[in-house]
Order: sequence, then C-alpha cells, then structure tokens
Amino acid sequence: MRHAVILAGGSGTRLWPASRRARPKQLIALAAGGDALVTTATRIGEQLAPGRVTIVTAASQAAATREVVPQVPLIEEPFGRNTAAAIGLAAARLVRSDPDAVLAIMPADQHVTNQPGLVHALDVALTAAETTDAIATIGIAPTRAETGFGYLELAGPAVLDAVMPVVRFVEKPDLATAERYVSSGRYLWNAGIFCARAERLLAELTSKLPATAEAVRAIAADPATAAARYEPLASISIDHAVMEKALNVVTVPASVGWDDIGSWAALPAVRGEDDAHNTLAGDALVLDGTGNIVMTDGPLVATVGVSDLVIVKSGDAILVIPKARAQDVRAIIDALNARGLQRFT
Repeated sequence: MRHAVILAGGSGTRLWPASRRARPKQLIALAAGGDALVTTATRIGEQLAPGRVTIVTAASQAAATREVVPQVPLIEEPFGRNTAAAIGLAAARLVRSDPDAVLAIMPADQHVTNQPGLVHALDVALTAAETTDAIATIGIAPTRAETGFGYLELAGPAVLDAVMPVVRFVEKPDLATAERYVSSGRYLWNAGIFCARAERLLAELTSKLPATAEAVRAIAADPATAAARYEPLASISIDHAVMEKALNVVTVPASVGWDDIGSWAALPAVRGEDDAHNTLAGDALVLDGTGNIVMTDGPLVATVGVSDLVIVKSGDAILVIPKARAQDVRAIIDALNARGLQRFT
C-alpha cells in the first residue's frame, strides 16, 4: 500500500525569531491562509494515501506537533540525526505492518500553490517506484537562479510529468552556476521529495549506512531501545547517504508553484507583495520604501525611507537584517548559543 511520510523534525533556524526550537517553522502559519506548513503537507499526504499519513518529528516537538495536526500518527526521534535516519526509522516502522509499503516522503516546510499538480506528480512517481523499483524524486522546474537549493541534473531538457533518469545530484551552487543551470533546461530544483518502496530504502541504507539500517530496524522491533540506539548514529542527509550513490534514481519534473520556505527572503512567495514589492504581515507599515519584508505578532512596526530589509518581531525578539543576507540568520543562533542565551532560540 501507499503511505505518506512527512518529515517535520527540523529547527528552521533561518526563520528565527518566529521559528524556535520548541515551535519550528513547520508549525507556524507563514502563508496568508493561516495554515501551518505541516498542515499543507498533511493535506497532500491524505490525497495520496488516505488514512496512511505518518509524521516524523523530534521528541521535543511532538506535543506542539500534536496541537497542529492531532489526528496524524507521529514517529518521534529522540535525537536529531538528519533525514537518512528519519526516513530509515519511518521505513522500518511501516514495513513491519505492511511489507509492501511504498512511501511518498516529503518535507513539512514546503509551500505549494498547485496542490493537485503536486499530487499528480507524486502519483506518477509512486507508480514508477511500484513498477520499476526506482527511487523516484520530484524535480521542480526552477523559476529563478536559486543558490539556496540543491539541483538534479538530467541528460536532456526536462519534460513535465515524465519519468526521467537523474544523472547526478548537485550541491547548492553559486549564483553564476545557478544561472547556467537554469538557462540550460537540464537542471531541476531538488525538492527533497522521494517515492520508493520501504524495503528498497532499507536495503540502500544497509549497503551505504549499515549502522543506521541496523539501528532503525532494531528500534522498530523494540521502541524502548530508541534513545540508546539513535544517539550514536551519523547525522547525514538521505541525499548524501543514499541518493548520490544509488542506481535507478529517476525524477518527475513538475511546475506546481513549489517553494521551500528556507529563509525570510522566501516569504513573498507565500504571502505576496504590495505595489512597492513590500511583504507585510501583522500591524506593519512601510513608507517610502521598497522590497521590505516586515512581520510582527504584536506591536506596530513602521519604517520610513528604508528598502530591502527584513524586520521580524516575534515573541521576545526582534530581527533586522538586509534581505540579501537573509540566509545568515542562523549565525544569530550560533551567537546566542555561544553567549549562553539559549532561552531566545
């Protein structure tokens, strides 16, 4: 049977101060509609596999996740060990009750304007996984030269909704390289969405990350051992651990209004802009300025004569940063931790 697995254990440090350890970005409402990102992912999962959606999250975030999506079963990671371990744990758990489980794995922090289109692309990918035992990814047709995403290289121009072999996974490029990728038509954004049989994923982990494969199978058999077995595992992404080395990896190119809300600079994609290209949320006012992102959960935030800034008031913290440096917000988390100010993170 088909199952949807939603990865919701990240910390979302680049969306500080709205995103914090206890309530990360996937649990907050960033889009104009007011839904948390994990709610959108759950809705997509239910269309693919009604009644068979599972969320993988950190144990420290489980209570907050249940508040947002109380009806969805959770798999709790005792420690954050990146996506290879998270996906392996989900595969090991689900295959015990369904040996033929085929998984559609997606991040909780994506934004999609064309949800039916993504569901269709995922259906094509799941069919490829079921019929050819491929690991099928969803590749997003790029709309800009994005340096914050990884890319999938194809042998030829992308064809939407076709099943195409992946030549290689490419790391986040610099701007000039990203521009070349986009103009070539042979590169797609790596959305971090994968479809595969659970046993295929576990076999790949056994081959390429055997300690993780052994641990997740043991935890699935005896959950009481989770903390002891999980803590020493390598923290590595599924891309580095498996996808870059695996054979029979394909992609389904899609153009579905997808974006990864990875930093404040992506907020206009989910909330829109006014005529001056400002994106405002809450009681925010911008005079004589363009290209600003201003978000507040309480007091009025007003600006005059400034442009291309990100200003966020959330809880007990305020962020002010040039929009061009929005990816650098994580440096604030490092600085706060170094100064013993973890209560703000």
